[in-house]
Amino acid sequence: MKTAIVDDDPIVCSSLTTILETTEAAEVRWTANDGETAVTNYFSNPASRPDVLLIDIQMPGVDGLQAAQRILARDKTARILFLTTFADKAYIDQALALEAKGYLIKQDVTAVGPALQAVMAGHIVLGAEVLDRLSTAHTPTAPTTASSWFSSYSTPPSPTASPDRNAGIGTNTDSQSASTNERTSVFAALSDRERDIASLVSKGLDNHTIAAYLYLSEGTVRNRITGILDKLGLSNRTQLAITWINAGLP
Repeated sequence: MKTAIVDDDPIVCSSLTTILETTEAAEVRWTANDGETAVTNYFSNPASRPDVLLIDIQMPGVDGLQAAQRILARDKTARILFLTTFADKAYIDQALALEAKGYLIKQDVTAVGPALQAVMAGHIVLGAEVLDRLSTAHTPTAPTTASSWFSSYSTPPSPTASPDRNAGIGTNTDSQSASTNERTSVFAALSDRERDIASLVSKGLDNHTIAAYLYLSEGTVRNRITGILDKLGLSNRTQLAITWINAGLP
């Protein structure tokens, strides 16, 4: 697996390169210390384009989020994994809105290799601290669409968090039961097959894996997901996963 590292600290780039290559987790094709250089390097030579791009958030000039947005605008298949010291809710939201493949906090560098491999396998990877931030959700007011329900949360839970874990947060009150009914009602417009697909999306599975599970073609899965997003007023599969999990659905 090929990767590239973008961080404004050259020591971080050097250390991560050593760790990833020593453990044979990935081959580091290049490093960069700012977003502008990262975008240039990413598109300059197809042979050196990484399978997964590992990138920091705060950097001089073009930051990691801006660089990721520019890369994804030109290459929608790009796999981008954020690695940063910042667990700010605003940063996490922006990264997920871009459909990044993961968001890790710089704490345990030994977790980076397995995270890269998980992203290559089609999963969304979120660090423990990120999961904690995302699982602290406020009770929404009754929305009319999944989109309004999603945006009413200041801290939506993670696409990789399990429904059981989310269900254990807080106290079991009548208001929470009503809130759960409101959340599940947004999926009433979906067919049984669409609900099957939404459930698998919430588990971080890619279209190829979902197709294999349900004995469908990848094209059919892709079209069904587009239809689901249209029905629910959502813009991407990450929002779908978060909405599904927060509704307490399996």
